[in-house]
Amino acid sequence: MTAYDVALELDCRDLPCPMPVIELARHLGDVEVGRLLAVVAHDPAAAVDVPAWCRMKGQDYVGADTAADGAPRHVVRRLS
Repeated sequence: MTAYDVALELDCRDLPCPMPVIELARHLGDVEVGRLLAVVAHDPAAAVDVPAWCRMKGQDYVGADTAADGAPRHVVRRLS
């Protein structure tokens, strides 16, 4: 898997659905346009929810990799 250079990584490991996407929405403005934000979540729905949220909100779902501890990490580029 590719390791992405993210500006901000959100630790949502212990949060149930839909909290990882809610945290993504809350913190998108914390990174500059064009930079990457990552959501680290054990919630299996995040693999579907994060890309769907990006499509709905006009952001770029870059892909997935793993955090240092092996947890799934979903990477988003802020477009606006």
